[in-house]
Amino acid sequence: MSEILVFGHKSPDTDSIMSSLVMADLEKKLGNDSAIACRLGEINKETAYALNYFKVEAPKYIEKIDEGTKVILVDHNEFSQSVNGIENAKIIKVIDHHRICGFQTSEPLFYMAEPVGCTSTILFEICITNNIEITPTMAGLMLSAIISDTLLLKSPTTTIKDIKAVEELSKIANINYNVYGLDMLKAGTDLSDYSAEELLNIDAKIVDMNGNKVKIAQVNTVDIQEVLKSQTNLENAINQKIAEENLDLFVLAITDIVNSNSEVLVLGKRTDIVEKSFNVNLENNRAFLPGIVSRKKQMLPIMQENA
Repeated sequence: MSEILVFGHKSPDTDSIMSSLVMADLEKKLGNDSAIACRLGEINKETAYALNYFKVEAPKYIEKIDEGTKVILVDHNEFSQSVNGIENAKIIKVIDHHRICGFQTSEPLFYMAEPVGCTSTILFEICITNNIEITPTMAGLMLSAIISDTLLLKSPTTTIKDIKAVEELSKIANINYNVYGLDMLKAGTDLSDYSAEELLNIDAKIVDMNGNKVKIAQVNTVDIQEVLKSQTNLENAINQKIAEENLDLFVLAITDIVNSNSEVLVLGKRTDIVEKSFNVNLENNRAFLPGIVSRKKQMLPIMQENA
């Protein structure tokens, strides 16, 4: 039986990594022993904290896939965010919680998408629906992903389903999710040893906005101004990304997980998209966005409308 590669998006966040691991485990429990969890980038500190806590190895790293490779996509569906060679892969399943954009296949497939805060919430539902036992370790991985994507249930992307999943998974994992969650999120805010380029790659996605190629990166912190001390280096790295990837706009969202605000550093020829979307004037290439923490729900939709 040929192997099936399970992976999330490039510049993987905690949900992308955990969903890959959980989905591969779920496939094996359903009788598909050939499923292999993979990743398309480096593990960030938040994810590393969770993997270490639950004593789970990171998925194997892949850069590209061969034509006809069987794959399962989690936490994404846009090919621009996926592995090199995805256009010629045999996609058999997709589990996602993002918009569906430009996605098509030559054959039927299983596709499950829900407007919830995290892919792992959907995987939790699949386990419950199919009466599949959730081990404490898998519960911990899913719990970590939901905490990450919803900022400990404080993000506007949080739904009742996410809340119920966290409550049930924390019982299975025997964890106080508030204590564990805050420790995990804080682990991800240690940016001290990242170079500017590495910081931009922690969690970044390329999206098409009405013909404009836009990259939106996001980092979490407890001190926005501390991150902006390196603004010159960040701008140099951003301009390099714009040139190398032929981007029309690059947005770095620096999100304060304690006060639920973000400051954006914006460069490119379509900075007007950000100004119109959030009714701000960029000063020194920056703007403060009170109450904005979610790229998926609070940034992407309104920017798409104004592109």
